[in-house]
Amino acid sequence: MNTKEKEDKLIEIYFYVCEKFEYDLKYCCQRFSNNNKPDFTDQEIMTIYLYTIHQEERFKCKQIYRFADTYLRSWFPKLPSYAAFNNRINRLSEAFTHLVRSLLAEFVPKDCSKEFSLLDSLPIITCSGKRAGKVATELTDKGYCSTKRMYYYGSKLHVLAFYHKGHLPFPEDLLLTPASENDLNVFKIAWSNILNRTFFGDKIYHHHDFFFEIASSKNAVMLTPVKSIKGQSENEKQFDKAANDLFSTTVSRIRQPIESLFNWLIEKTDFQRANKVRSAKGLIVHVFGKIAAAFIYLIFNP
Repeated sequence: MNTKEKEDKLIEIYFYVCEKFEYDLKYCCQRFSNNNKPDFTDQEIMTIYLYTIHQEERFKCKQIYRFADTYLRSWFPKLPSYAAFNNRINRLSEAFTHLVRSLLAEFVPKDCSKEFSLLDSLPIITCSGKRAGKVATELTDKGYCSTKRMYYYGSKLHVLAFYHKGHLPFPEDLLLTPASENDLNVFKIAWSNILNRTFFGDKIYHHHDFFFEIASSKNAVMLTPVKSIKGQSENEKQFDKAANDLFSTTVSRIRQPIESLFNWLIEKTDFQRANKVRSAKGLIVHVFGKIAAAFIYLIFNP
C-alpha cells in the first residue's frame, strides 16, 4: 500500500471514529472537569490506536506511540507525551468496549446463520501460573487452559459466534471474565435466554438436565462431543462407541472454525499475550481495542 492509500485509510478511520463519538461513544468517556475539551481529542487517540494496530501491525502501546510520534506528527501536532498518551488510552476502555459491540452489531454478514452458534473461550495471559498474578485483580485470577495444558494468571475471553459456512464465524457477543470462570456458568448467565438456537460447544458445556430444560422452554439445543459416563462398563462403552465417535467428530468439525477465528485474531493483534498490562482498564483496552482494530477492516472492505 502506497503513502496516499495509507493517508486515505487514516482519514477514513478518523471520520468513522468521529461519527461514532458523536452518536454514542462520547457518553462512555465524558469528562466533568475543567479539562473537558482537551487540545488532543479522544477521537484522535482512538484513531491512532486503531490505525497503527490495523495498518502498521504495531501492537504494544509504546510501539504505537513511537510510530505516531515519528510518522504522524504532521497529522496530530498536539500529540502529548507517552505517559499522557498511555493514561488517555486507558481512560477510553469503555469506549473501546462499546465500539466493538457496535462494530459486531452493524457489520454482521447477511449470509451468517441465525440458527447455529459456536461457543468457546480463549485465555488472555498476564503471567505464567508459576508466579503470583498481581495485575488487574478485578478481572484476573489463576486458571487452567486444557488446550495448551498449562496454568496461567489472566482472564478468559468468552465468544458466542454465528456459524458462517465457508468463512470464519462472526462474533455475536464477547465477554471478559477472570480465568477461573467456568464456561458453562457464563453461558447460563449471559446466553441461556436466547430462543430458537442450536449451539455447538465443547465438553465443558455438557449438562443434560439444564439443557433439557432450555430445550423445553427456549427451543434451544446444545450439542457437544459425547462425554463418557462415570462408572459405565467397558461393554456399554464399546456398544455405543461407533455412534458416539461419529457424533463427536461431526460436532467438533462444525466447531473447528471458532478456533480459526481465535488464531486469526491472535495473528492480527497478538492480544492473547497481556504481560505488559498494568491495570484493569489497560487490560480491557488491550483486549477490546485490539479486537476493534482487527474488525475495522469490515468498514472499508465489505
